[in-house]
Amino acid sequence: MNVLLWVGRCRKRRTGDQFRGDGQGRRGRPDIPTAPATNLLTCAFRPTCTPQMPPSSSLPARDARTVRTRVWDLPTRLFHWLLALTVTGVLATGLLGVMEWHFRLGYGVLTLLLFRLFWGFIGGRWSRFSTFVHGPRSIVAYLRGRVHPDHLIGHNPLGALSVFAMLGLLAIQVTSGLLADDAITYAGPLSHKVSSATASLATSWHATYGKWIVIALVVVHILAVAYYALVRRQQLIGPMLSGDKTVQSDAIVAPSRDDVTSRWLALVLFAGCAGFAFWIASLRP
Repeated sequence: MNVLLWVGRCRKRRTGDQFRGDGQGRRGRPDIPTAPATNLLTCAFRPTCTPQMPPSSSLPARDARTVRTRVWDLPTRLFHWLLALTVTGVLATGLLGVMEWHFRLGYGVLTLLLFRLFWGFIGGRWSRFSTFVHGPRSIVAYLRGRVHPDHLIGHNPLGALSVFAMLGLLAIQVTSGLLADDAITYAGPLSHKVSSATASLATSWHATYGKWIVIALVVVHILAVAYYALVRRQQLIGPMLSGDKTVQSDAIVAPSRDDVTSRWLALVLFAGCAGFAFWIASLRP
């Protein structure tokens, strides 16, 4: 009996040493606190238990949601592709010497340039000149990698420079064609309105320098589109076909107006520009 009592006392003493809260367990070892059972599986059987979730920084980040927004309205898209076709035709007919069609396609380019000039003030938001006129600081910041959010929506600073260079050069080329006179076979509709020296200068520019500069700009434009698609993974052709761009859902992007009213306005404007070009063509001697 005494032996049994002694064994019971030893067991009770060891149990108290292990679970007493003075920081020292059996044989002087520090207590190891037991973590509360607050995982999801345990809490499923405890109605009053609140599971301990890992900090937000350790959770895998969700992919940011994206939305599609209208950037290029239908008139701007039609202008872009029609200009590409007419400029290609003008260059081809000029190189092949098919001058009657060269004149006709040239009047088409004139119509499109006039339309784009007016549409740059009254068109959709991202088609207006005010949204892609960038100052020197903005261009330098873009080249250094400090990209403004608007640069990812419409024309970025380099793209804007390309647009203005192309439109300006085509305007000069069309004007020189209207004033040109080779003094042998073909003469522009306005060649008889200027002096022979001016007509000769316009002819020289139109047939040599201007033509090759336009070809160079077209090649640079195609290479830039390929660079953005293959290297920077930014598709420029798709949005110019569909009119929409994919942007982050938390980004504040004002879409371009592209409703029935604006399209009818564009059609009336285009008809007016075409009528002016037709009148210019009628002045040809």
